[in-house]
Amino acid sequence: MRHFVPMNAKEVLTKLESLGDAARRKHNTKSGAPANQFGVKHGDIRALAKQIKTNHALGLELWATGNVDAQLLATLLVKPESLTAKEVDAMTRATSFGHVAEWWNNYVVARHPDQEALRGQWLQAKDRWTARAGWHLTAIRVTKGADGVDPAALLNRIERELATAAPEVQWTMNNTLAAIGIAHATLRQRAVAIGEKVGLYRDWPVSKGCTPPFVPVWIEAMVRRQK
Repeated sequence: MRHFVPMNAKEVLTKLESLGDAARRKHNTKSGAPANQFGVKHGDIRALAKQIKTNHALGLELWATGNVDAQLLATLLVKPESLTAKEVDAMTRATSFGHVAEWWNNYVVARHPDQEALRGQWLQAKDRWTARAGWHLTAIRVTKGADGVDPAALLNRIERELATAAPEVQWTMNNTLAAIGIAHATLRQRAVAIGEKVGLYRDWPVSKGCTPPFVPVWIEAMVRRQK
């Protein structure tokens, strides 16, 4: 990719469009992406972000377009600490695709100074994208052994809600279930039992050597690696 220094969001969108890939568009669409996309490969988006470097104002412009590829790029350009909690909440609710949510939660939400306050709000939210972000942050806190989480109480809620939660929320709620089983030996058997009962992602296809997101298998594999 030739070195690219954009002047504005319009130029970036033109560049993204030129990088569009038909196979990636098809994959995105199958995964639930809206029509507003070019289908740029994630590696190309990362390479473009590396050339542009951090540019908060440009990132905000790109996010506002609603374009999938522009929003993925925006997650790598904005400064989390330059966003207010209200802005993070509004932008999280504006998400429209799981891949974008994954990058947004990892690169922006998880690095925001008000993440814990937002997590508390979002775990009670009806909106699927903020609820997804809330469970994403919760899984991180469980993994790190941070204060402010009650693993046993979380298991009670996950057992009640996982099977019927929105698909976007199921992903990070399932991550939290696995994190509890991996980090807490005394709760491991129960976490595995919940995963087995719900059966979420039981038949999820994975490449050879990769760990599937089916909780009983996931927990077993990660605990085995820790020994």
